[in-house]
Amino acid sequence: MTKRRSSSVSSRKQPQQARSTELVAAILEAAVQVLTKEGAQRFTTARVAEKAGVSVGSLYQYFPNKASILFRLQSDEWRQTTGLLREILEDTGRPPLQRLRALVHAFIRSECEEAAVRGALSDAAPLYRDAPEAREARASGARTVEVFMHEALPKASGAIRATAGDLITTTLSTVGKDFSESPRSRAEIESYADAMADMFCAYLKSLGKR
Repeated sequence: MTKRRSSSVSSRKQPQQARSTELVAAILEAAVQVLTKEGAQRFTTARVAEKAGVSVGSLYQYFPNKASILFRLQSDEWRQTTGLLREILEDTGRPPLQRLRALVHAFIRSECEEAAVRGALSDAAPLYRDAPEAREARASGARTVEVFMHEALPKASGAIRATAGDLITTTLSTVGKDFSESPRSRAEIESYADAMADMFCAYLKSLGKR
């Protein structure tokens, strides 16, 4: 089953030269534009190739079908989210609660800026969540959160830290998705992120006093 999934959604080959890398980048950029405009149901390799200004044959050199393009976009999104988590939470030059506040703001902004693409990807490929790349991203994110919680709540038990980390990440992801489904102004985003950050910080402070 895993082998069949990999052969149908994995990229056909990796670009080795600058020109090839630029071609793949153009295809992926075009794919985002098509996905945002047309939605998952009308997303096709022909539309992507036309938007990228390349032949369908050139596209097929790197992506055998539309599923492989969608999976690449989804994989890139997983890596981006995990990278954002690490970059902010592992910045030990700032106090833990400052990092948490920065993460909330960055995450909510990102959700709102990329809501159309993320929503379409979610509709197009729900089974991708069980792919090895998805498990790897979740595991990496979980390790980052675990280390952060140990630093933020050094006197708390492992069970309390685990619960706090799960509650914050689950709430941030779920509420962020719901909030981003409607167009939001920059002021609305900042205000909402501030409120969420206040809530999370107050929660961690209360746990630290127990």
